[in-house]
Amino acid sequence: MDTKDQIHPREKKDREAIDRLLQGEPNEYNLLELARLKIRYQGFPGARAIQTDLQTVLNKWQLTEDQLYQKTREIYTVKNPYSDRFKSNPKQDWT
Repeated sequence: MDTKDQIHPREKKDREAIDRLLQGEPNEYNLLELARLKIRYQGFPGARAIQTDLQTVLNKWQLTEDQLYQKTREIYTVKNPYSDRFKSNPKQDWT
């Protein structure tokens, strides 16, 4: 069984978003981005630096993963925050 870490195909582009999160505040957009990236890298066999940085953002914002997901669910009950983003770029970035 090969235990070598893999490189995620979105890692380079996601690094830009993570660097913004590390410098940012927990506004609605950043909370959604953090949740999206946490889900993307959850259980991924590699991208250790990204996974560590995502946890660093959670800690900086004094949130648990459960609290993050609760907040993002609340945001989605009120509006669809990504809808404008996808009108200009119909290719979704969830994979």
